[in-house]
Amino acid sequence: MICLRLWQGVPADRRLVWALVLFLACLVMVSTTRKSNAENLPPVKIVAFGTSLTARGGWQAGLEAKLAACLQRPVRVESVAKSGETSAWALTQLDRVVAEEPDIILIELYANDATVHRFVSLAQSRRNIGEILDQLHRHLPRARIILMAMNPFSGLRGLIRPFVGSYISAHQAEARKRGVEFVDHRPGWERLSPDELAAAIPDGAHPQPEVAARIIVPELVEHIAGRDCGD
Repeated sequence: MICLRLWQGVPADRRLVWALVLFLACLVMVSTTRKSNAENLPPVKIVAFGTSLTARGGWQAGLEAKLAACLQRPVRVESVAKSGETSAWALTQLDRVVAEEPDIILIELYANDATVHRFVSLAQSRRNIGEILDQLHRHLPRARIILMAMNPFSGLRGLIRPFVGSYISAHQAEARKRGVEFVDHRPGWERLSPDELAAAIPDGAHPQPEVAARIIVPELVEHIAGRDCGD
């Protein structure tokens, strides 16, 4: 409406000259209005729920920044995560996740279930993740729930997880059964050379935060936003 009024105020013999000026001015006004409206929106709340791959992950800050830039809206990521814990522990932490009232929940809870010394059977792990997904959906019916497969394991930390792929598949199957989203970060790690992978995950389990962010963040931003937001 403002642009139309400006146009009507221009003399007829000058309209060709002013057409481009008015067009650009109107684009600036629309862009400024959209940006202002976006800044006034409440933040998108995300809870990252998992093990040390989340607690020590270091990718959350990058996700906040990149997703906020993509959505043109504030984003806040909180973590409910603890190193060395299993899906059995996660069942006791659901109240903490629910209390955050998140819009999105990112979950990785298979890594320690898969260790031979934790004695969490594949069947038990599958039951646990199913119960976690059911309870979260029951208490947060509008939240997007996204299960994730993280980085590979190697060395001793790989040896104590001989069937980790089966645990990932079991969790993915429970997600599929419920129509829950699944993001697999493993292909991103597989694109690294053996030397790059060894440098990125020096202890065989926990990636360097900057590398984790470089691999995980773009995948999550594109998945959550539903489009490629570029760099």
